[in-house]
Amino acid sequence: MRRGMMSALARRPTMDVRERERGDAARLEDLIDAEANAKQRDRYRAAFLALQSQETEEIMRMLRRSRGFVQRWAYAYRDGGIEALVPGKPKGRPVILGRQQEPAFLARIDAGPTEADGVCAFTCHDARRILEDEFKARYTYEGARCLLHRLGYTPLRPRPRHERHDPALIQEFKRSAPLLSRA
Repeated sequence: MRRGMMSALARRPTMDVRERERGDAARLEDLIDAEANAKQRDRYRAAFLALQSQETEEIMRMLRRSRGFVQRWAYAYRDGGIEALVPGKPKGRPVILGRQQEPAFLARIDAGPTEADGVCAFTCHDARRILEDEFKARYTYEGARCLLHRLGYTPLRPRPRHERHDPALIQEFKRSAPLLSRA
């Protein structure tokens, strides 16, 4: 190796992180002591140790975290302050059925099955079919179940009563059946 390269490798640079506001180091210590979530506590620690001019490798060893984790959160503090150490809500996967289409889907489910549906009550399979056929939104069975749950429906229900169900006939059968008679 050349001599210039050797001296560059021998020097271990620290991150250039300074207090953004007076008292941030003490505030970070208080946050570290109060934090119950270990990952969030390590975010605070990474920033605090970077403020103390610790080297990246040393912080990695102390926190048992990756270089990316340490640098991401130390620089987040450097660029945005303590508030930047609290991550935002993850974006998540985009919805398949657009939010503007949900009211129409709810109205279709609330209207109940039509003659063309060929059922007396909807199941998740039926909701999935309606989503695909009428709303051009392709869902798996589990995805349709989760969508119904998110929209306030409980897809698992007791079997619906048949349209020819007659409680009076059931009571008559119970009274007159030979094995169920009281005599």
